[in-house]
Amino acid sequence: VSPTSFHIQLNRDAEAATYKGATAASNTPYIVSHAATLPKDKIAAASTGPLWFQFYPQKSMDATKQWVDQANAARVEAVVVTVDQQATFYERAGHMRNLNVAPGAQPPRPKRADKGAAAYGVPDGRLWYNWKYTEDLKKLLNVPMMIKGILTGEDAKAAIEHGFDGVYVSNHGGRTMDYTPSTIEVLAEVVDAVGGRVPVFFDSGVRNGSDILKALALGAKAVCIGRGCRWGLAAYGAAGVQRVLEILQAELVMAMAQTGRPTLASID
Repeated sequence: VSPTSFHIQLNRDAEAATYKGATAASNTPYIVSHAATLPKDKIAAASTGPLWFQFYPQKSMDATKQWVDQANAARVEAVVVTVDQQATFYERAGHMRNLNVAPGAQPPRPKRADKGAAAYGVPDGRLWYNWKYTEDLKKLLNVPMMIKGILTGEDAKAAIEHGFDGVYVSNHGGRTMDYTPSTIEVLAEVVDAVGGRVPVFFDSGVRNGSDILKALALGAKAVCIGRGCRWGLAAYGAAGVQRVLEILQAELVMAMAQTGRPTLASID
């Protein structure tokens, strides 16, 4: 399950319900958003399945260490460092933020500063990421560290050279900037660049089992679902998340059967 934020907008049990639903659907791993509604320990207490955490780089190493301590206490099994969403100011506020804005009201916008990146509406937390920081972060972790938001083979190679244990092809759901490539377009390039050294994950725009089959056929080791799980959570809570994943899993089996692929290993 891809990391998506603020699940309290969709269900009163928020991320705890998402985690329960993911676990119930064949023990599907859940990547908790850095912007989750509930504290990490409360989410971890809700179920027993595989639990990963998304992390946005923070300039303060003290804040980074505090986050790592909390993640460790919540028995994190992997950390997904997201680097793709450089600026949030330019999102289409209306269609992605209308759940927490009253009808007819305008969503809040960040104040612009007089100079620097903030003059263009870019938050202070963006546009400063560097490899040195991720190398320092890796030293704090006892679990695999994956990089999310890769769209080129060159970036994938660099990520592996700087210590990442996995590459996650994602364009943040295609909702932040028009005209970035779709993830399915660049997947084969990234897989070729990685050359089997680390696993490649994939998300953005996955809506059915045949979408999953395509990504696996192009070399992804796993496919993640974001928006679909949110729809299930909004409709039926944990049971909705479980059912969405079960439908996709069943559709994948059907698509594999129709293409003569009896096992995941046989998909090419």
